[in-house]
Amino acid sequence: MKINIIGAGISGLSAGCYLQMNGFETEIFEKHSIPGGLCTSWKKGDYTFDGCVHWILGSDKGSSFYKMWSEVLNMKKINFHNHDVRMQIDLKNNANKYGEKSFYLYTNLDRLNNYLIDVAPEDTREINRLIKSMRIMQKFDLPPVMDDLPFFQSIVRGIKMTRYLEFLYWFLRLKNETNYTFAQKLKNPFLKEAFEILYDGNEVSMLVMTMPLSVFDQKSAGYPIGGSLNFAKRIEESYVKLGGKINYNIPVKKIITENGVAKSLLVRNNKIHSADIILSATDWYYTAFEALDGKFVDKQMLKLKELKGLEVFYSVIQFSFGIGADLSHKPHFSRFPLEEPLISPDGTSYSRMEVHIYNYDPTFAPAGKTSVVVSYYTKNADYWIALRKNDRPGYRIKKKEFFDKVLELLDKRLGGIKEKIEATDMATPATFYRYTNNWKGSTQGWLPSSNLLAPSPVKYTFPGLKNFYFSSHWNQPGGGLPIAIKTGRDVAKMICKKNNKSFRTTRDTEV
Repeated sequence: MKINIIGAGISGLSAGCYLQMNGFETEIFEKHSIPGGLCTSWKKGDYTFDGCVHWILGSDKGSSFYKMWSEVLNMKKINFHNHDVRMQIDLKNNANKYGEKSFYLYTNLDRLNNYLIDVAPEDTREINRLIKSMRIMQKFDLPPVMDDLPFFQSIVRGIKMTRYLEFLYWFLRLKNETNYTFAQKLKNPFLKEAFEILYDGNEVSMLVMTMPLSVFDQKSAGYPIGGSLNFAKRIEESYVKLGGKINYNIPVKKIITENGVAKSLLVRNNKIHSADIILSATDWYYTAFEALDGKFVDKQMLKLKELKGLEVFYSVIQFSFGIGADLSHKPHFSRFPLEEPLISPDGTSYSRMEVHIYNYDPTFAPAGKTSVVVSYYTKNADYWIALRKNDRPGYRIKKKEFFDKVLELLDKRLGGIKEKIEATDMATPATFYRYTNNWKGSTQGWLPSSNLLAPSPVKYTFPGLKNFYFSSHWNQPGGGLPIAIKTGRDVAKMICKKNNKSFRTTRDTEV
């Protein structure tokens, strides 16, 4: 049985691997010249700039995601770096009792617990409850393959629930807690401000913090040395070894249907590639409203088109610098306040700056030199996309104006690096949209609300369309690499079930 897959991102590659393991013939069509989709990095001279991975959930056996990653690539061949500090956040208004305005989010829970109590002893009760919730998450380590788990089986079948009562108690307490509501419970001004600005001033579910930290503590949320594209290429290698075929630089123009059945793909140069099943592992908006002309949508999907129900995850304006200096003494990931607001050409006002110094990846720069990235997040991606489309010279001017402002701020922060800059690059939402086709330049699909586990109306199948499946980070708010591989696995399992095949996750060849 032949399956044509649109997109060689992590979801498409993962689905392809699983389908090849289960005896299907698959072929991937990718508009870009490289694999990975949003999981990417690029070179400028001697420097590598990364646009995705800060850490991989499931980098070691401390997380059940490790088993899933290990199904599609050899995780033992990847060198992971585990940070002692997740991030450093500099506060604007309050200092701790030592006169320091820097807040440190340690990845070791014992160290984090001791640090928080040391700077805010009056909040010991809330701190202990926070750390306890993460310890409980570690005990249960809920894997992402929901229908394979004793926990979820017990919910459905009504058995073995007693063992999970402790988890359910803490989960229900935390599921509606945000960094804002948690901050309101704190008495210490320093700690209170730290949690209010923990996500650059945005309100998000505390599960966004607690779930990853519970895994960081177990050394199973490491960064893959070599970066995002190198990681994606390892999955590509697995897919090819399993017999899969990838066509690069072949954008798909349309999904051809007949009488409500997906039949083939119309690609560039008007070539048609037929298959028994079509799997789209790319952007949801492009799939539903461009490739399928909006013919197979329901009311919920139409609401999403109007941004009713869920928000699109922020897009990124990324400034990259290759600096001929050793910055190993600097914090690898920090956010700090600006003296005056920074106004983006798209109208967004920024009061803080985020700097990512890749001083822990020796592959990103020559010895004694450093790759540095500054990221700003925007909800006004349409401005950049339209500007590039309609006024290319104006687009370049606005980019340079903004770039020069950011360079001045970075130079001030890092202590005079202007003269040492050897390479630069700037990516806007238009860049991300151009290379990945993600709606509004989104970097992770839907933005998770205070209810982190809210489902997406974008399902694995579209209404009224047979022999068609959809899998990507748009299937679950929050998105990211864990969701990408999970959806790829899920859809492959659905296809196996539909075709009366037992789902296999083992390989006949070493990958």
